[in-house]
Amino acid sequence: MPIPASWSPRILSLLRIVAGLGLLQHGMSKYFGIPPFPMPLNPVLYVGGAIELVGGALILLGLFTRPAAFVASGMCAVGYFMFHAPNGFFPAVNGGEAIMLYCFICLYLAAAGGGVWSIDALRKRAD
Repeated sequence: MPIPASWSPRILSLLRIVAGLGLLQHGMSKYFGIPPFPMPLNPVLYVGGAIELVGGALILLGLFTRPAAFVASGMCAVGYFMFHAPNGFFPAVNGGEAIMLYCFICLYLAAAGGGVWSIDALRKRAD
């Protein structure tokens, strides 16, 4: 049985929450070692980690979702082409499947917003 279309705004919020948690976890790994990051950090990874940490938290909460997701999408695109694409054309080979998906999920969130279960939606209702 398919999910009713009326659930679309809620599913959007669930997608945002899960993507935000994933990005936040990547930032936590780089800055706090939870879980341990598998390689030494360079300045580019510190910047990416900061975007993952702050952007992931904002996306998770649904606060300033559109701009946070837009910046995170760009960070993911840069990360893919800097660190994964040089290792091969196919994402399954170069290890870039996750960052490619985060890039396009964040791009979608930048266009769609945070959904009904977000601080953005609460702020909009308060206006």
